[in-house]
Amino acid sequence: MVSYILSISEYVLPFLLVLTVLVFIHELGHYLVARWNGVKIEVFSIGFGPELFGWTDKAETRWKFSLIPLGGYVKMYGDADASSKPDEEVSASMTAEQKSLTLQGKTVGQRIAVVAAGPAANYILAIILLSVLHLAKGIPTFLPTVGGVAEGSVAHSIGIAPGDHIIAFNDQPVANFDELRQTIPSSAGHAVKVQIKRTEKDTAQAKELTLVGNMAKDGKPVSSLGITPSGEQIYRESGIIESFTTSIKYCYVVSKETLKALGQMLIGNRSSNELGGILTIGALAKQSAAQGWIALILLTTVLSINLGLINLLPIPVLDGGHIVFYSIEALRGKPVSAKAQERAYTIGLFIVLGLMAIATWNDLSRFKIISWITGLFS
Repeated sequence: MVSYILSISEYVLPFLLVLTVLVFIHELGHYLVARWNGVKIEVFSIGFGPELFGWTDKAETRWKFSLIPLGGYVKMYGDADASSKPDEEVSASMTAEQKSLTLQGKTVGQRIAVVAAGPAANYILAIILLSVLHLAKGIPTFLPTVGGVAEGSVAHSIGIAPGDHIIAFNDQPVANFDELRQTIPSSAGHAVKVQIKRTEKDTAQAKELTLVGNMAKDGKPVSSLGITPSGEQIYRESGIIESFTTSIKYCYVVSKETLKALGQMLIGNRSSNELGGILTIGALAKQSAAQGWIALILLTTVLSINLGLINLLPIPVLDGGHIVFYSIEALRGKPVSAKAQERAYTIGLFIVLGLMAIATWNDLSRFKIISWITGLFS
């Protein structure tokens, strides 16, 4: 029993380490933009529940670590709780000067900026980590060796086969798959020449061939050869600008795929069993750490993107929900009523708790904890 619990803790600790860093960056985004806009910060907490230890700075902000290390929050002056919901009773008794120090005392634009700063900080962290990784290691790509050929594609029609190593495309040397992708679209609808190196299976001898064809299908221009790489990954050097732009593109792709997956789960086209909680993320963190610092940075990057994206979802109690309320206020010229906000917060809380419950159940099933508990009583 003790050994089983210790084995589970091996997943929890890496998760908490990564989560603490990401939550700190997220809340720091809220904190900095709030301070820049003149909002007084009462509490900056890593974790929830009773305080373990902390200190108070000159601006009277209490920085603390709390007992339950599953998140964090920034409590601003005039807020009822950690969800940034305004305290109506306290606000009613405030002077004009005191109200100017609250988030609610700021313009709609300032409030949106403060709320959006948390998710933005997570995206900025992801872009910085990826950019540094690209500069230090290079941008991952593939050797221009063909892994698969789509039937009916241009590559299929001119005789390209799996295992062929592409040397040049229209007399332009090709060093990796990225260069090939960048070169092909400009040839859509035109004649093309592909130079390849092919190793004969019988003789094991490599020979160079030149294949000629047309980038068209059924008389219509096409911008793809219809091939996939063999999976032999390499890293190519990149400059600061390319590293930065590639990192932004990566964040966009991860965000798009995450939203796509959530949408598919919502309409039932994808199983909610794919949702993971503490143990799943912890297992990934442990595996990544074992694989090396590059894998750990990539995992941290993906988690940072997901944390930022999920907080932008239009669910009350999340940052996205606050942005929706403030946007409605900007359109109507007056804030959403306290009663309507209260109902929305309750619904939002149930949605978030429901998602957490599903993720936790999946973890318990995935790591056979339910079976283990059942076995104790059988």
